[in-house]
Amino acid sequence: MITVFGSINLDLVVAVPHLPGAGQTVSGPDHQTFPGGKGANQALAACRAGAPVRLVGAVGQDAFGPLALANMRAAGVDLAAVRTLPGASGLAFIGIDAEGENQIIVASGANARVDANWLEGHLSNEDTLILQGEVPFSQTKRAIACANRAGASVFWNPAPVPREDFLPGLDAVDTLVVNESEVEELAALAGIGGEPDAFINHFATDTRRVVVTLGAKGVKAGFAGDRYQVASPAVRAVDTTGAGDAFCGALAAALDAGTPTLRALKEGAAAGALACTATGAQSSAPRREDIHRLADQIV
Repeated sequence: MITVFGSINLDLVVAVPHLPGAGQTVSGPDHQTFPGGKGANQALAACRAGAPVRLVGAVGQDAFGPLALANMRAAGVDLAAVRTLPGASGLAFIGIDAEGENQIIVASGANARVDANWLEGHLSNEDTLILQGEVPFSQTKRAIACANRAGASVFWNPAPVPREDFLPGLDAVDTLVVNESEVEELAALAGIGGEPDAFINHFATDTRRVVVTLGAKGVKAGFAGDRYQVASPAVRAVDTTGAGDAFCGALAAALDAGTPTLRALKEGAAAGALACTATGAQSSAPRREDIHRLADQIV
């Protein structure tokens, strides 16, 4: 079972000719609304990749809450542990340019008030706990400790990167997934070099898998003395918004099912590439059969 402790948002998306610079206004012809939030995105992605998934988090008492949960409810994600709190739900404001690149501003809403105590009774030594960076880091640290007490595996995607010392909790993390910019930020906090290979060599251990996503350049990873490099399948990118979450969801689903690391990385890379071919962070999350079909083609 995969348990996700993380954010739930509603994404408001505008297609623009180019992303705005500081102080600049850029107009788009229309807007679209999509359920989002990195916690919700990864929960849905893992579910579509074939894993049984529950989500622990919160929405607000507003019209956005039910909309933010709609895709997960339809997909079969267990939402019994999602709480409705007074106040606003989380919102993300996303601009997407003609090349599929994005710019995102997030209003945390109820996500700022989640509590790791809600995880009690929802974890066992056969489970995987997935964490991101859109809920308070204090609660993320407590969630890691809760998983450690239960014997659950911890899968952490620190996006956005915490603005405080992340090292004390890292010993209890089984899988760490970051992109190139997050590697630079975390490396600076740790006082080490910011190159992906150096980062992997520093943090990968016999018990911790470290994965660095490189966009179109694929994936690098290290675990138990082994090093991996997986190419990203070539696709026509429409929107990269949900690619990282699709990668994490599919990778976590594969690892939770006992899939060997190399094959799991291929499934993650396939899911991330497929997610770039459609608009919206959740609507673009691919299904298990499509992930496996494309992963089979990665050498």
